[in-house]
Amino acid sequence: MKLTVSTHKLPGYGPTLRTTKRMTEQAVRIVNRAVPGSMPDLEVILTNARGMAELGAAAYTELAGVLDKRTRARAERDALREARDAAGRAIPRTDGSALVLLNVDQHPGEAEMAVTLVHELVHCMQFSRRDVVERIVRDARDGFRVERQSRRQAREHERAVEQDEREAYGKEHLANQLVPGAAA
Repeated sequence: MKLTVSTHKLPGYGPTLRTTKRMTEQAVRIVNRAVPGSMPDLEVILTNARGMAELGAAAYTELAGVLDKRTRARAERDALREARDAAGRAIPRTDGSALVLLNVDQHPGEAEMAVTLVHELVHCMQFSRRDVVERIVRDARDGFRVERQSRRQAREHERAVEQDEREAYGKEHLANQLVPGAAA
């Protein structure tokens, strides 16, 4: 498993980057032991809301196979609206790796960063499970109007997302092993 941690359009965040690198290495070991599945290769990127929108939209359009410039621009606008409130986001990639985007503006301290990191790493572990990535790709393709999915598939996707979120929120207590008192 390969792990890279970097920043995107954030000058002067060296100490935060070093802390996140250390924390990510520890969190990967903790989540790997506690959650069923296998950890994919990870790229963790610290960024702001606009960077999350840019990188998230690019990753989702690549996942859906969208090449149209206008569709990519619309996806970025939609992603920017969502990114303003999001602390983090995990996105599977076509090569089997995963992209984790962390919004540094939403994390005033290490404790909040640890909780978000654990939450997103649980989602990365879920990507290794049967049919999860295929379901995400199908929903992304439907969202970009490349290929429609049936109502049944859409409901199934929504149910699965809720279940995955419940699991991720349930595992946030693991952040206490990174920063004591983080998930209090």
